[in-house]
Amino acid sequence: MKVVLQRVSRGSVTIDGQVVGAIEQGYVALVGVTHTDTEAEADLLARKTAHLRVFEDDAGKMNRSIQEVGGGVLVISQFTLYADARKGRRPSFIDAARPEQASLLVDFYAAKLREYGIEQVEQGVFGAMMLVEILNDGPVTIILDTDELKGSNG
Repeated sequence: MKVVLQRVSRGSVTIDGQVVGAIEQGYVALVGVTHTDTEAEADLLARKTAHLRVFEDDAGKMNRSIQEVGGGVLVISQFTLYADARKGRRPSFIDAARPEQASLLVDFYAAKLREYGIEQVEQGVFGAMMLVEILNDGPVTIILDTDELKGSNG
């Protein structure tokens, strides 16, 4: 499972001209799921998202978590994170999980964020054509991948 976290001043998702989710300071989390992912991977990423210290403290250092700044998270499903573009000109998405699996794990990730103390968790609509506004703050973009996080201290 992968999450691309973008620290934002604001983010929103619009479907058919209607804003269905919006946050101010926080993260836009683009979430990709592969076939072997389970709730354990979603929990690991949610815990890491909630505790990662990339927000500035009073000294201007990236030393505060999203919990500490009271930020929100806009969760967007993103199967294209598992694109394989090594061959040809059209990427393959064979490594992306089927929608019935991916949808459940994206929802589970969002639910775990709430359990880890993030009060505002907004979501896009799985499988919908979405317009996502990301006003990246910094810019700060962090890629979390469970294949790399397993066995780490964090």
